[in-house]
Amino acid sequence: MTTMKSWFIRTEAGAMQVELREVPVPVPGPGQVGVRIRAAALNRGEFIAGHGLHTSGTAKPAGFEAAGEVTAVGDGVTAFQVGDRVMGRVDGAFSQHGTMWAEEALHAPAALSWEQASAFTVVGVTVHDALIAQGRLAAGEWMLVPGISSGVGVAALQVARAIGARTIGLSGSAEKLARLKDLGLEFGVQVRGPGFVPAVREIVGERGVDLVVNPVGASVLPDCVELLGFEGRLATVGYVDGLGTAPLDVLALHKKRLQLFGVSNKMRQMTHRIAAVRGLARDLLPMAADGRFVPRVDRVFDFAELPAAQRAMEANTHLGKIVLRVG
Repeated sequence: MTTMKSWFIRTEAGAMQVELREVPVPVPGPGQVGVRIRAAALNRGEFIAGHGLHTSGTAKPAGFEAAGEVTAVGDGVTAFQVGDRVMGRVDGAFSQHGTMWAEEALHAPAALSWEQASAFTVVGVTVHDALIAQGRLAAGEWMLVPGISSGVGVAALQVARAIGARTIGLSGSAEKLARLKDLGLEFGVQVRGPGFVPAVREIVGERGVDLVVNPVGASVLPDCVELLGFEGRLATVGYVDGLGTAPLDVLALHKKRLQLFGVSNKMRQMTHRIAAVRGLARDLLPMAADGRFVPRVDRVFDFAELPAAQRAMEANTHLGKIVLRVG
């Protein structure tokens, strides 16, 4: 039996612990493709205990998005062949080999490196949902992103620019905001946590913003709701602040005809996931092919360095995505 190295993760003492194991190389079943993984992206939610992605004490294969070369195709698969460059969801992506469902896999554009391709799918599906599918962001509208330096924030910036929207980003780091200006951020506000209403009002006036993409969580929700204009939309895409509840101004919700919605993959069934990937392929894949949307990779770690990559993720000094290179 052919084996490979694979990282596993578990909750222990309120923290996420990783360990390297030797396991059999997975064989693709009907509707799947086998992939030699070349790079896999880290996602913050996987490394935060209590986010509901792991059962306490039970180790499971770590990672859930990657890019690589097709090594085998299962029965019924016609869209891919051996040797194709692919990217997409992989259960246990921090491994040397994996499998993808063919209906969820994407052909990786030649313009993307392995590292960039590995970071495309999860952030791409999230941003497509927040800005396009539910957010309906249009040219000339204002988008506000607290935590703009996150992987989702940087991707949202790129897609908003491609749409023709105007952008405001919040970050506690002046250095990160300066780097994002080079990527096209129109207005950057240095702030950590809530209290940013006056600074944003100076930019947009009483008109307010049209779309807020919030990866921070409940701590900034009241400010976000206050800043929304008439028929504004608010996408909650995460809660890195660890807070799950916040006061809601129901009067503002009512009189401004606001729409508040969540962006999450936790409860999506396979049919939902396939539909999301099709929307991604239709609307964002062309942007990746011509350079308008390129996942921002901040740091790359070698396969054996996942613990160091995890510490870098927890330190929150990165701008964009952290990626594991699978040699």
